[in-house]
Amino acid sequence: MTETPTAAAKAWLAGLDEALQRRDVDAALGLFEDDSYWRDFVAFTWNLKTLEGKADIRRMLESTLDRVQPTNWALAEDATGDADTAEAWITFETGDARGYGHLRLRNGKCWTLLTTMQELKGFEEKKGPRREQGVAHEIVRGRRSWKELKEEREARLGYEEQPYCVIIGGGQGGIGLAARLKRLGVPTIIIEKNQNPGDSWRNRYKSLHLHDPVWYDHLPYLKFPDDWPVFAAKDKIGDWLEHYTRIMELNYWSGTECVGAAYDDGTQEWEVSVLRNGEPVTLRPKQLIFALGVSGYPNIPTFDGAESFLGEQRHSSQHSGGGDWTGKKAVVIGSNNSAHDICADLWEHGADVTMVQRSSTHIARSESLMDLALGDLYSERALAAGVTTEKADLLFASLPMRILPEAQVPVYQEMASRDAEFYSQLEAAGFDLDFGVDGSGLFVKYLRRGSGYYIDVGASQLIIDGRVKLKTGQVTKITGNAVVMDDGTELEADLIVYATGYGSMNGWLADLVSPEIADQVGKCWGYGSDTPKDPGPWEGELRNMWKPTNVPQLWIHGGNLHQSRHYSAYLALQLKARMEGLDTPVYELQPSHHTR
Repeated sequence: MTETPTAAAKAWLAGLDEALQRRDVDAALGLFEDDSYWRDFVAFTWNLKTLEGKADIRRMLESTLDRVQPTNWALAEDATGDADTAEAWITFETGDARGYGHLRLRNGKCWTLLTTMQELKGFEEKKGPRREQGVAHEIVRGRRSWKELKEEREARLGYEEQPYCVIIGGGQGGIGLAARLKRLGVPTIIIEKNQNPGDSWRNRYKSLHLHDPVWYDHLPYLKFPDDWPVFAAKDKIGDWLEHYTRIMELNYWSGTECVGAAYDDGTQEWEVSVLRNGEPVTLRPKQLIFALGVSGYPNIPTFDGAESFLGEQRHSSQHSGGGDWTGKKAVVIGSNNSAHDICADLWEHGADVTMVQRSSTHIARSESLMDLALGDLYSERALAAGVTTEKADLLFASLPMRILPEAQVPVYQEMASRDAEFYSQLEAAGFDLDFGVDGSGLFVKYLRRGSGYYIDVGASQLIIDGRVKLKTGQVTKITGNAVVMDDGTELEADLIVYATGYGSMNGWLADLVSPEIADQVGKCWGYGSDTPKDPGPWEGELRNMWKPTNVPQLWIHGGNLHQSRHYSAYLALQLKARMEGLDTPVYELQPSHHTR
């Protein structure tokens, strides 16, 4: 009888369990293909690390096995596929933690293995049967209510008592991470300069909606209602974030600006200087997390003559949208998501708009992206097939960076075929298209550089129809009333919007800590693919994101809603382990190859 995929996966796990318990690294390696990948999130390495090939896996196992003490490898549910190409969800334990993972077998040997830490033994979240009682069923005089106790704790934290963590940045990333830390009992304060949670969304241009679908965008623990729109408006997201901070009982210091931070070697803690509603306060956390989005400061190019421009000019991050632009000329420099959205907003409000495209851009129609790239993971179709948000996150992570592009190419080949007429019309309008340097499309481009694409929600048709004009080339200078291109064309303008992206996240560190610390941490984002805006050498994981940096007790958290949700779990566990004094030796801390 042909072996089932479940039997194949069980046999493989039994072999791995036996080999690792014997500390027989050679036997364990015999279970892996030569061209195999083991991606570990914290469980073995206290790092986010991909081991590529047997030599990498050997080095990791020889370094970590005695300390990690892995055991109890088992199937979480029946495997899928067939005996030759089985896929399986797995569980395992280490001395410190319980884990969950994903396994792909080819002809009985491992091709890809993902291992993730899910909870620390003895420090589990107080949920389910471990949840708190909430009240003592005893009547005593002077009893304080839940509200009174909560207000007392909030009044003490940051003044009489110091938080273990301070998160600088109270957007989606900081809020989601703080929720996880709250559940783990880690005292945390979020610092946010805006007056209300969610203001970082509310302050964007008024037509902004999420380009990612609802199934991709849930926050930790509290999913959007099942009647939530597929693409939510920015103010709706802002309101959700504001209510989330209250429901999750987060220590959220709004109206508070970080003005500086320095590490005290003597006390081994950070000294974080903030202005809270104008009042100076010094916080002394052990761990400092920068959660300021997916990028750094706005990148505003320097063009000769810009200071002589007589109209308005602003970066896309300062464009609020709306207003009456009838009879006015606007030039938007850039051709990615924000540029398209802003061109559409200005056209809707009467402007004569020209987009300046300085480099090729990947365009993916929203409908095609949802169906072809996301449909099997984040959709009603996926949920009906048993792919929960949590499983989708792990499936996406189960493909290491080395093989992800190759896996994505067929998706975008199908997209190019399906939407051939659309792309032909764009090219006829003069738009310079690409699908990434290797045809791997939007998500890989996002991981490599965080830019260079647009998810089309209607603005491409404005370009196709000529309602938004298009000019390709480079800007050479700006005059009092025009943007001058390298072919001599003058684009008259009353408004210039620089939709020109952002710098690296460690740019914030240069100002708030020091340039030396910023460069010690190094560039954030990208994984060393040696493609445009993601220089080598190969690193295999996103630089400095959600894992130890080269500055002890300093962390970077960010990404889109999906990444903030998923990776905050691993960052929270790393922080909790340190608070509890667990041994957390980081395997192969990633060196800094690039500064800002």
